[in-house]
Amino acid sequence: MTISPLYGDPSATAPSWAEVEARLTAARLYWLVTVRRDGRPHAVPLCGVWRDGAFFFCTGDAEQKMRNLEHDPHVVVAAGPLGADGWAHGKDLSVEGVAARVEDEALLRELTAAWEDKYAGDWRWEVRDGRFFELTDQGDGTHDGALVFRVPPDKVLVFGDEHGQTTYRP
Repeated sequence: MTISPLYGDPSATAPSWAEVEARLTAARLYWLVTVRRDGRPHAVPLCGVWRDGAFFFCTGDAEQKMRNLEHDPHVVVAAGPLGADGWAHGKDLSVEGVAARVEDEALLRELTAAWEDKYAGDWRWEVRDGRFFELTDQGDGTHDGALVFRVPPDKVLVFGDEHGQTTYRP
């Protein structure tokens, strides 16, 4: 962990990794940033689950983020107030990593339970053929399903409070 002397008080106490993981786990909305083939960034809000030291999210085959991941799996996942409360309130979190597809059926089933627990039944999933099939909106899970990705962090940046900017590298 490194507190940047350029963006805060280097004598301040940075949040512990346990606090950072607790905030990543509790976040209900994340922003995913991917890169288009022409190099332009693409940012979208999405739901996801932080578990076992990594971020999990899903996307359909036809979505822009999926096309971007096929080209370049490097992503940034952001969580927190994201500036809404100003510098003195809360912590913004930025996770840099490489998205990799999750195909293990047992893990996918565990993730469906994690999604349902976290989002209080807003999303219900069924696992088939290495994909999530949403039962909530479509009712019967017959749409094309979604691929699930895991993003283990290469670097995590935490912004806010008196520490300014702290970098964590697992």
